[in-house]
Amino acid sequence: MASLFRLIVRTQMTRGRVVALAAVAAIGILIGFAVGRSDIADPARAAYGFVASYGLGLLVPITALVFGSAALGDPAEDATLVYLWLRPVARWKIVVASELAALAVAVPFGVVPTAVAAAATGQGADLVLGATLASLVAVAAYSTLFLGLGLLVRRALAWGLVYVLIWEGFVARSGTAAARLSILVYARSLLAHVAHAAPPRLAAAVPTSVITPLAVAAVALVLTTSALRRVDVK
Repeated sequence: MASLFRLIVRTQMTRGRVVALAAVAAIGILIGFAVGRSDIADPARAAYGFVASYGLGLLVPITALVFGSAALGDPAEDATLVYLWLRPVARWKIVVASELAALAVAVPFGVVPTAVAAAATGQGADLVLGATLASLVAVAAYSTLFLGLGLLVRRALAWGLVYVLIWEGFVARSGTAAARLSILVYARSLLAHVAHAAPPRLAAAVPTSVITPLAVAAVALVLTTSALRRVDVK
């Protein structure tokens, strides 16, 4: 697993991905500084809204999508997955190593900048802690979902963007049933509780906001392992 982990991390860390996501993260931190030094009437509310929308709504899911879908998706598309598949290694070890590799790069490019941007607003430790915990829970769920998507679907990046921007951004706000299928709703609910902010519309309880995304991650790992056993690798 250690060898697989190192290999997958190297394949994920392309120059284009690193530069693009580092730029997005840097923009978020700069916006956080701007929010903290502006003359907004309610700076605490503005800081919470910025972390919830930019950090949890954009930076974290996009980072998880880019690296999660690439972990198995890149080898599947360039026909090198067969070399992993033919190794005398249990399929679940390949999937777990891929997920750990995705997290190893998604956390510093998604979670850490979100926490730094929250700190840059100057609105206290509770917001920083909330941003850190919520983004960690979210990145775990997103990366496992997109790990399987990258294995099973061509153009996984495009389909993942549809999910993040349309489902999470619009459809999930339309009603309770849709909200329960939204990782973003759970992440924002957790952020609001820890940061002592007004909960978002259709918010979930705190235990639910932690347990549900982690349960999604566990189920996604099981399904991806099953898919890897059955996939036609060439």
